[in-house]
Parts: sequence; structure tokens; C-alpha cells
Amino acid sequence: MTDVLGWRGLFGVLGPSTNTVVQPEFDEMRPEGVTNHYSRILTPDANAVSNDTFMNATQVIAGNVIDAVDSVMTCSPSYLVMGMSAITFYGGVSGAREFERKIKEHSDLPISIGSHATKAALDAYGDIENIAFLTPYFPAANEQVRKYFEESGFTIVKDECLKCPKWTAIAQVPPKRLWEAMNRLNSEDVDALVQVGTNLPMARLAAEFEIEFKKPVVAINTATYWHALRANGISDKIDGFGSLFSRF
Repeated sequence: MTDVLGWRGLFGVLGPSTNTVVQPEFDEMRPEGVTNHYSRILTPDANAVSNDTFMNATQVIAGNVIDAVDSVMTCSPSYLVMGMSAITFYGGVSGAREFERKIKEHSDLPISIGSHATKAALDAYGDIENIAFLTPYFPAANEQVRKYFEESGFTIVKDECLKCPKWTAIAQVPPKRLWEAMNRLNSEDVDALVQVGTNLPMARLAAEFEIEFKKPVVAINTATYWHALRANGISDKIDGFGSLFSRF
């Protein structure tokens, strides 16, 4: 028997319990016949005031991922989608592959993770070499994001971290501050702008920034959900989320 509402796919979405952006953004991108089932990774709203506190707090999230997987598996999803990005970049390409492997082996389901999905999105354009990226993180986490992208063959021209002081504060970054940061990152030698950090409300803003900057602007939530749909053979074009969804 096929699920009446999720006849094309039941997506189990894993996201930190403090994250208030992934769920609504993914739901906005959801085509008919696909349903999203959010499983919250228990995440204390830790104060992040340094590299060490930020990195330690993300490791707490990493340690609770499997419990969230077990919870969402009770609805028999057909596919998993990771709605937390930082830990999917840790350790570069090999670290991302190991993270993906652990989830796959535990759940016996494929999964889209932010690091691999963003690379796939950039590769889809076919001519992107130099990128700049924005995160809500601290510098130590940006180093891990840089490592992943460089190992994937991209040149990092610039990067910026917003040093958000708490997990919930990430969702409170106003659009004006995001535009200012992206504007600082943009330059003629940058082929594409990338935003990492799933609790930054960027999916629709990135589409607007593309028009202004006249180049791809890849928001990680858009890339991850796009990757999940395409991995399941769902090729719907979704309006309002930029060229990734309208072209590929």
C-alpha cells in the first residue's frame, strides 16, 4: 500500500531541536506527493562564545543524531534528509563520507547531507571553480567547511562567519545583515556564493541575491532538499528558490 499523501516519497528530516528554519523552508519546497517528517535532534541552546564552545556544542548534536534517526524510522520513511550542516563538513570529504555511511548503515536508508548536496549543486552549474561562503559559525567550523570544499576541487576566495552567540540566535539574523555579508563576499573573481548553516533563513533570500549579484547563490537548505528530490527521481521545478530548482 502507498501512503495517501506521500505517494512519491516520505522524507525523514533530521534537524536540531533548536532549529526553527529547516522545517518551514523544506515544507515550502515540498512538491505534491512528498511529505516531510521532522525528527528533532535533542540540542541544548548552548552559548557559543569561542571556537571551542562552538565546536563542542556541535559535537553534542552529532552524538544525538542516531536517536533522532531511530525516532523518525517509526513512520517508515523512504529517504532521510539531514537538516543540520556543520557536522557534515567536519573532517573534509572523508569525514562527510563517514558520517553518511554511519547513518545509512544504521537506518538502511540513503540520505542527503548538506556537504555533499552543496557540492552536487555547484557541480550542476558545470563552470564553477571559485566560491565564497557565509556561515553563522565560528572560525574553527569555517575551517572545516573550507577543507571540504577545497578537497572537492573548489578554490575559496573568501569566507565569513557571523559568530552567532546561540543556536536560536542564528534564526534571528535579519535579512539586511545577510545581504551585507553576501555583498562583502561578492567580487568579480567569485563564480558562486554559498551559504552554510541550516538555521539561517536564506532559501528565498538567496534567490533574490542571485538576481542582484548575477551569479549562482546556493543556500544549503535549498541544495539539500533539491538533492533529496533529484536523488528520488523527482524533477519538479520549484518556483521562488533560485536557478538551482528552475534549471536543474
